[in-house]
Amino acid sequence: MIRVAAVGDIHLDAKGAGSLRPHLENLSDRADVLLIAGDLTRRGTREEAEVVADELGDVGLPVIAVLGNHDHHSDDVPGVRGALEDAGIRVLDGDTEVIDVDGCSVGVAGVKGFGVGFAGASAADFGEPIARAYFGHARDEAGRLQDALEALDGEVDCRVALLHYAPVPETLTGEPPGIWAFLGSYLLGEAVDRGGADLAVHGHAHRGQEKGTTPGGIPVRNVALPVIRSAYYVYRVGDGRRAG
Repeated sequence: MIRVAAVGDIHLDAKGAGSLRPHLENLSDRADVLLIAGDLTRRGTREEAEVVADELGDVGLPVIAVLGNHDHHSDDVPGVRGALEDAGIRVLDGDTEVIDVDGCSVGVAGVKGFGVGFAGASAADFGEPIARAYFGHARDEAGRLQDALEALDGEVDCRVALLHYAPVPETLTGEPPGIWAFLGSYLLGEAVDRGGADLAVHGHAHRGQEKGTTPGGIPVRNVALPVIRSAYYVYRVGDGRRAG
């Protein structure tokens, strides 16, 4: 069994310096890995990412993240990613990371994802070039997630999908239905099911709910900070049971 701590949407900037770190004391006694489900910064600057690095660096266990839409806002993804990785925070973008704990291994596959909606209310690969490009980005993100999960098959004891955008509509309940198409995508849910995972975690939906399930039965958890109202939640994977 591996204990996975997760949180998203911490939205740190200079004003938030020092606000998260005290809540991570003794984290290594409670979890084996910390996952950050995007929106680490407020406006996606390297300076904000350096604040995040000070908060999350050297917390005594591996830290793995994906970026969110806020982290892309200033068009400085290399700067944001560089500041995080300089502090030892692994940033996934269509790739994987494997953590070994006492003879048990967990593989984390991560992408940002993108929102085009869900069955009956989604964008489609049709119409103007910009509309097709919009859908194409979501399709590409889902495809990269599926490929990453499949690459872990047979290599680890359990697999976790780490996203920013939601893969199912259930965890969006509480958000205005009119914006669900901007919060997640059915394509991501299909990728989680086809690629296989023991758990999928995401953020982005601040007014959503924590628990959902893919059509294939894989547990999905919305760990956006405003939803879980805690510095992190811990989920257990790899013991043959669904994540709690």
